[in-house]
Amino acid sequence: MDYFNAFWVGGVICALVQILLDKTKLMPGRVMVILVCSGALLSAIGIYQPFADYAGAGASVPLLGFGQVLWKGMKKAIDQDGFLGLFTGGFTACATGVSAALIFSYLASLIFKPKMKD
Repeated sequence: MDYFNAFWVGGVICALVQILLDKTKLMPGRVMVILVCSGALLSAIGIYQPFADYAGAGASVPLLGFGQVLWKGMKKAIDQDGFLGLFTGGFTACATGVSAALIFSYLASLIFKPKMKD
C-alpha cells in the first residue's frame, strides 16, 4: 500500500503542476519556486509531515519535499545556533541532495553529449 500511496500522490502533484504550467503563463522556474515555498509553508504550519507520512516518496520527491527539507533544517539550526541558523540551516539540510544532483548530472554529461537548446 505504501507504493500505491506514493505513486498516486506523486502523480496527482505532478499532474496539478503540469496543468498549472499549461493553463497559466507562469514560467517553470516560478512554478518551482512556488512548490518549494509551499512545501516550506505547509511544514511551518504542521500540515506537511502527516501528508509525507501518508504518501512517503510521493510527497518527498517532488519539489514540495525540498521545501520541507529546507524548513526542517532551518528550524533545527535556529534551535541550535540561534539567529545565524536562519541562514545556514537550509543549506546544511539539503547539501546531500544538491551534491548528488550535481555529481550525477556531471556523470550523465560525460556519458551523453549535452547540447544547448536552440
